[in-house]
Amino acid sequence: MRKIATSLAFLSFSAGSLAQGAFSNSTSATLEKVIQDYPNRFKDIKGDVIIQNPQTTEYQSKVHVPGSSSCIVTHYSSSKNDVYSWGCTLLKTEDFNTAKNKFREIFNQIKNSIIKLNGNKPYILNGQYESPTEDKKFTTVIFELIPAVGEMKAVKINLSLQYLVTEWKLSLSVYDQAIKDSDQVIASGG
Repeated sequence: MRKIATSLAFLSFSAGSLAQGAFSNSTSATLEKVIQDYPNRFKDIKGDVIIQNPQTTEYQSKVHVPGSSSCIVTHYSSSKNDVYSWGCTLLKTEDFNTAKNKFREIFNQIKNSIIKLNGNKPYILNGQYESPTEDKKFTTVIFELIPAVGEMKAVKINLSLQYLVTEWKLSLSVYDQAIKDSDQVIASGG
């Protein structure tokens, strides 16, 4: 009887693991929550105001990638329209190899993730990997939602590794294409 109970427990655990799917991880789960709130201009994940400037307001994000140092929602005010971004600092380190390995790990967690939005067919995150090198001070991968339709065409997901003065900073952001088109800086957390 004990062997049967042990076997059933093992099978139950194995089935649960398989049911999670290939794309189940904390980074893609967080991205799905953020992207689901994009049509609402991140109103459901926007927390308290951190900093208010004439053209931008930064808010605490209620959604974080586990292990990240900070995640923020930024509101960009302009005469044409208001746009929002969500940014998260995933890692700060002086060691390039640590940063490079984490960049690859996060890329693998994000690529081909399935994003489900209420009332829509699922989207797949698609991006082309670019390998960071120590002499190149900035590396970025832009992910898009496939199929890109309607207002979701404007959504971009940016994974970047940048050398800033004495350390490497790994960031993840979700933003509206209008931010890039207007050459505004994308918020990527503190």
